[in-house]
Amino acid sequence: MFLLCAALLGCSSTQASPQVEVAPVLGGVHAAVSAGFEEQGLVGLAVAIVHEDQITELTFGFADREEKVPVSGDTLFRWASISKPLTAIAAMQLVEAGRLDLDKDVRDYVPEFPEKPWPITSRQLMQHRGGVVHYRNGPVVRTEGIEYEAEHPFADTVTALDLFKDSPLVAEPGTKHAYSTHGYMLLGAVVQRAGRAPFHQQVEKRIARPLGMTTLRPDYQWESMEHRAIGYLKLGEDIRRSPDTDVSWKLPGGGYLSTIGDLARFARGVANGETLSAKSWTAMFTPQVAPETEAGHVQYGLGFGINRKGDELRVSHSGSQWKTRTLCQVKPGSKRAVVLMTNSEWADLAPIAATVWKALAVKDTK
Repeated sequence: MFLLCAALLGCSSTQASPQVEVAPVLGGVHAAVSAGFEEQGLVGLAVAIVHEDQITELTFGFADREEKVPVSGDTLFRWASISKPLTAIAAMQLVEAGRLDLDKDVRDYVPEFPEKPWPITSRQLMQHRGGVVHYRNGPVVRTEGIEYEAEHPFADTVTALDLFKDSPLVAEPGTKHAYSTHGYMLLGAVVQRAGRAPFHQQVEKRIARPLGMTTLRPDYQWESMEHRAIGYLKLGEDIRRSPDTDVSWKLPGGGYLSTIGDLARFARGVANGETLSAKSWTAMFTPQVAPETEAGHVQYGLGFGINRKGDELRVSHSGSQWKTRTLCQVKPGSKRAVVLMTNSEWADLAPIAATVWKALAVKDTK
């Protein structure tokens, strides 16, 4: 069992986490990723390939460029919006348990969310069709005049609604696909109430533990975490450290972090159809009906982007945030997945992922 890694200026030694089962490293894949890493001038990058039940990790560059700390299997990267599929899965688990009705008004579960001109359902939130404002597609109105006793009040998923719940809707629910992190924050609050336990505890108990994910955790900026990656941004040709922004307030929509190995375990669970019934996975992987579009549908299901070519299905989600860019691509039923995490905010991970899939396809034909 071994791990291949390439540092920014050459190869550096590292070790896989004890829980990681690493398949033999594929030379063609490493060469393809290395080329993309160098071409984009990234600071740090981690890639993992899921094949059957094995995980192969490749790491490049620095988790902390200034201190010359290389990316390793222990490096913690922010998930950003790949946190959303976690929330969607947690919601579907409650549906299967008979504790959540996706077509009920969310106010039946979270009455703190104010009444809007139209009701909003959890299904609409999962599809980004709830009309909830995102960051810049409408005014984001924070509830004023509230004093909080907790030092970090918005770490509570329901209290965090105060950051946007008074915002006007950007569309009538069900009439438009409008991507919304705030919408997933509201969905997380529904999960917390329907599951009768803090949101993060439900994710830990019903997703992380069953899939063997030992490093997945909320990215609480006030907590000291060993191996947390330093983020980098680019201003012209100048690469600088990213600010240490707080993302605890949007945990269900983009507030988790983990190692590349644990993101791969999550992808493996999706590929293998774990934690949910086959019926639920089918629902999550079905493109939503969107009569307002020319095609009549949108390539997004319940928490996942959908791409089907002939009989081949690929589901995915990406993440973009201060300090990170992430990508998770899964082929359900084939037991294959590719996941990527970087601390370089200018990264375009899709072309690198494409070269990985191509290299894997070449290997399969040999």
